[in-house]
Amino acid sequence: MNPKAQQQLERYLEMLQVRQRVSKHTFYAYSRDLQRLTDYCALSQLGDWEDVREHHVRSHMATRHRANIGSRSLQRELSAIRGFFDFLVREQRLGMNPARGVHAPKAPRKLPKPLDVDRMSAMLDAQRDDKLEVRDVAMWELFYSSGLRLSELTGLDCHDVDLVEGSVFVRFGKGNRSRYVPVGGNACEAITRWLKIRENYLKGMEPALFISRLGKRIATRSVQQRLERWRIKMGQDVHVHPHMLRHSFASHMLEGSGDLRAVQEMLGHANISTTQIYTHLDFQRLATVYDQTHPRARKCKD
Repeated sequence: MNPKAQQQLERYLEMLQVRQRVSKHTFYAYSRDLQRLTDYCALSQLGDWEDVREHHVRSHMATRHRANIGSRSLQRELSAIRGFFDFLVREQRLGMNPARGVHAPKAPRKLPKPLDVDRMSAMLDAQRDDKLEVRDVAMWELFYSSGLRLSELTGLDCHDVDLVEGSVFVRFGKGNRSRYVPVGGNACEAITRWLKIRENYLKGMEPALFISRLGKRIATRSVQQRLERWRIKMGQDVHVHPHMLRHSFASHMLEGSGDLRAVQEMLGHANISTTQIYTHLDFQRLATVYDQTHPRARKCKD
């Protein structure tokens, strides 16, 4: 691509960082995706973004698909490309977005694998052997109580949690959407125990609710490692990750209430179709509900 086209790409990436304040993960992913598009354009002897047509975008995505790139990755790449061309349209550098009519293959929707209630209870009620384990259990309780994402939990500050009202304010959810979420009694008690210990680790004016032994905001990777350590200590025979605790929250809430809209709000999903993957219930439970409620569900007599 010519220098002018490269400058346009750099301005778009700068806008993502400065104005839209996307996460580092999203920024680097989009940078890689758009660099691949740039490489494709160079191989296709396209010198300017104005030269790119819909069939070029289709060809590029088909090449990526033949390289066995997964559907979700292809969808993200196409989203990055669409966003960049939308930017050029807004800047009046292009008359239309050549990626607008291109669609990536749909990814198969996998059912989340939650822990059952007994396993969750055993994990949360286990003995804490040191002060950092008090912090860890407070994190596990909050994951399960409020269905937070990992980045949402590590991003919490102390003033975001109201232990009197039993609520937590998520300031920067996915898509920069904020929301209030209820916090259960057990989670409030666990957080209260942690706050009494937190001062022993605090360095300076760190506002984070959950801090490391060094007194700084705990990193997402540290949370993952601590949860794996806790799983081994509990003797759990399945891999447990933070998102599984969020899955368990959603599944158990839906099984108990059936209120899809309420669970959607608590999870911070923009679309209810995302929440619907949690509506799987085992057939035996469905059959029991059917037998108890349907007026003509009685078994036939011999």
